[in-house]
Amino acid sequence: MTDPVPTIEVKRLERCDLFILHGRIDSSKAPEVEAAFKSVTDQGRFRFVLDMSDVAFVSSAFLRVLMTNHKLAKRFNRGNVYLAAMSPKIVDVLELAGILEMFQIFDSATDAVGAC
Repeated sequence: MTDPVPTIEVKRLERCDLFILHGRIDSSKAPEVEAAFKSVTDQGRFRFVLDMSDVAFVSSAFLRVLMTNHKLAKRFNRGNVYLAAMSPKIVDVLELAGILEMFQIFDSATDAVGAC
């Protein structure tokens, strides 16, 4: 059975790109997120907000995609990756992986977009 909602929706905003993630981002879904990042970075855009309010689970494959694109955005001071509306469970995963401090965290996607 497939998810009725796509794993990721991308909305191009004036100052950044909003990625709205859904469901479980496991090793089978991480490439979809990676492809979304690539489609935006190929256009020379490096400011991202990830709305994770509807994310139930993230795998190490997603963490790799997240870190790779964070480094790409920060390279040459081009941009940043902002994380928004994460559940305490997802925050714990990032903290256990030792990468939580790499990112600016916001309570809502609106707050994160405002910080771009």
